[in-house]
Amino acid sequence: MRTELVTTLKRQATELLADIERDKAPILITQHGLPSAYLVDVETYELMQQRLAVLEGIARGELALAEGRIVTHEDARKRLSRWLK
Repeated sequence: MRTELVTTLKRQATELLADIERDKAPILITQHGLPSAYLVDVETYELMQQRLAVLEGIARGELALAEGRIVTHEDARKRLSRWLK
């Protein structure tokens, strides 16, 4: 992964954004020698957000199952019938 200084971001923002758009590879921005932020293209960021939402939903479902908060298929159909039409 490519790493750039925050001063490089300040001076060459347009070029860095063009590189990200072209290569689809994130760039780590450092400040005072420490990681500060990642630059990623919009498509990659949105895909990451969608994947995170799916994983969070799975985690909530697994927790509900472990806690015994479950319903039968028939009860679920009854509860969701207004959306299944």
